[in-house]
Amino acid sequence: MSRTILEMKGITKSYSETIIANNDLYFSVDEGEIHALVGENGAGKTTLMKILYGLEKPDRGTIQLLGKEVSIHNPSDAMRLQIGMVNQHFMLVDNLTVAENVVLGMEPKKGLICDRNAANELVTLLSKQYDMPLDPNAKIEKLNVSQKQKVEIIKVLARKAKIIILDEPTAVLTPLEIKLFFKQLLLLREAGHTIIIITHKIKEIMEICDRVTIMKSGIQRGTYKISEVSEDIISKLMVGFEFKAEAKPKLIPFGMPILQVKNLNYFNETGKHVLKDINLSISQNQILGIIGIEGSGQQELVRLLSGELKRYYGEILINSVNIKQKDTLEIRRLGVGYIPEDRMKEGVNLYGNIIENGMAIAYISPKFTKFGLLKYKLLEEYVDRLLTDYEVKFDSHKDAISSLSGGNMQKIVCGREIDATKSLLIANQPTRGIDIGSILAIHKKIKDLQKKDIAILLISSDLSEIYQLCKSVIVMFSGEVVAYFDDIQKITEDDLGAYMLGLKKQAQKAEVN
Repeated sequence: MSRTILEMKGITKSYSETIIANNDLYFSVDEGEIHALVGENGAGKTTLMKILYGLEKPDRGTIQLLGKEVSIHNPSDAMRLQIGMVNQHFMLVDNLTVAENVVLGMEPKKGLICDRNAANELVTLLSKQYDMPLDPNAKIEKLNVSQKQKVEIIKVLARKAKIIILDEPTAVLTPLEIKLFFKQLLLLREAGHTIIIITHKIKEIMEICDRVTIMKSGIQRGTYKISEVSEDIISKLMVGFEFKAEAKPKLIPFGMPILQVKNLNYFNETGKHVLKDINLSISQNQILGIIGIEGSGQQELVRLLSGELKRYYGEILINSVNIKQKDTLEIRRLGVGYIPEDRMKEGVNLYGNIIENGMAIAYISPKFTKFGLLKYKLLEEYVDRLLTDYEVKFDSHKDAISSLSGGNMQKIVCGREIDATKSLLIANQPTRGIDIGSILAIHKKIKDLQKKDIAILLISSDLSEIYQLCKSVIVMFSGEVVAYFDDIQKITEDDLGAYMLGLKKQAQKAEVN
């Protein structure tokens, strides 16, 4: 019988009178298990793990390791107690090597300088032990997302962590990469490590985890053995209703072409040929999905469509208007909404309040101005409606947006952009890192938008999302369209994963409609 390695008792953390992230919460983990921590955005699970890792201080409560009470004031305390955390947004230095990142702050010395050979040997040893192949001399900037994640885990292992917290670890992995990652987690468990996974993916919980703890509104709703609980029970405890997979997308007759990309080529600042002869078209009432591993060119394509990047060869037409000489604001005035990949860097102004972020697009509309002045009261009412419509959890709309959970920030970004869309929505990872209830709400809004003669370009690393929303899909690899499917329901996830990894390529270039 496994012994309890971690107990968090009576943990309470509030940010205001109305925002209570953790409310007298109890959480325990057994030694050598893979334990899922799930809940809606704002449920308090990330706050709880930040308290465990020393990034947040609880108002009250205790933490015990193997029955002994400990104090954790910062991440250094956590690491000293053999607790490590891999964040969803990696904390790596791009211009350093793998080995340099792994030993950063604990460099082995040879005299007064870093012993590079010892650092390389440490990475090689841990890589082999846990089946996470890495080149210790590779620069971080040259790695794909799966490799970067391995570096983060090796960093934690190098510091001898016994308890490893993983925040949304499969959010940006392909199906094949997820299978390999699960094998690596099992190796970690067999070696005696205890894994806590913050995730929203119930199918993955059922596949890899031993137990699951469910949180809602800062309260623990229960801890269950995976063998004794169903997906429906987990989803009902998380969001208050049973999650049922939606019907496969129905084919809605397409209207006029909205977006046309013709012979698009793009070279980055170093001269690398990033996009190679891209041709695609999206019409009214169509959702076209784009999938591919990180670095396949999809992000550069999005930045060209939104006007962030300018120097390219070929044509991009929106409503038959060539956008080559147009800036981002002019493109938006063509009825384009844009949900960016990284809400923290591009989606919100972290120094602004909730209402300022909510009105960030609406203010350009003539109905919100008079004689060149903003109708602030009207804008305030508009943002209040958005917040209510998307069920954003907040205290006051004049609070800093940084006070919200990541999922609530994402709902504001999605609501703002979907509402502003009049012809084309570019949705780049719209539901990354958010809970089931929020995903369903955003999916419904996207489907409602589709019925209003809107064209939607969906870039997503979540294949279940692609299957739920899209009929037609293109796969990108190394800057090219390597496959096009007009009915994705006929293609398996494993086949799609093979195209995404460049293991397969359609013999003839398909016409992307």
